[in-house]
Amino acid sequence: MAKTMEGTTPAQIAAAYEAMVGLGDTGDLGADALRMRAEFQRRTGAFGPEDPWFENRVRAFWDDALATQGFAVSAAERLGDREKAIATAIARSHRGFFLVEEVDERAAHLVDTWSGAELLIRVIDETQALTLEHAEGPMDARVTAVPGSEDLVMLPGAYHHPADALEPALDILVAAKERSYTTKHALDALLKMELILRSSSRVKAPFAYRLENLS
Repeated sequence: MAKTMEGTTPAQIAAAYEAMVGLGDTGDLGADALRMRAEFQRRTGAFGPEDPWFENRVRAFWDDALATQGFAVSAAERLGDREKAIATAIARSHRGFFLVEEVDERAAHLVDTWSGAELLIRVIDETQALTLEHAEGPMDARVTAVPGSEDLVMLPGAYHHPADALEPALDILVAAKERSYTTKHALDALLKMELILRSSSRVKAPFAYRLENLS
């Protein structure tokens, strides 16, 4: 995997991401992170440490905080120049509802069912490559540029919806487009529906992912 002119690699994007997340427990940035988590839960549903899906939701929250709510730019001020460039790229990330078309140990071909974009990304590590290889359903994920390079990478907090949610979710996205919903509004609604599905063993995907829950 070639380095960029600044020496940035996809793996260094992942390292910078973790460094920024690590600042979420410190000082005024910790207060910002708590506020942002409350905002994320307001939009997508509440969750806590007792939930089996807690860690996955926390990772999705950090994608949201860093890319959508501006935490990356604030955190990078405490880090170096490379992290500042990465934070700027993260703030411009493309969020989509992706299906994995092809994947190997270095790259993956993603199709965004929300925007229609097709993106070739570099995997950031072996864990991400394996996760993408075994992905059966759609992903709410953000793809960002590697500074100084033509490479794209997917942020670590990609959230995987179940495979049987794909068909009803696509119908919901069609309705969301007809209603001129923003990406955030449409995909946040799907995250809330996924939480409905997880929270009750008796609820099936077509019941949780339905137009009545889009408002």
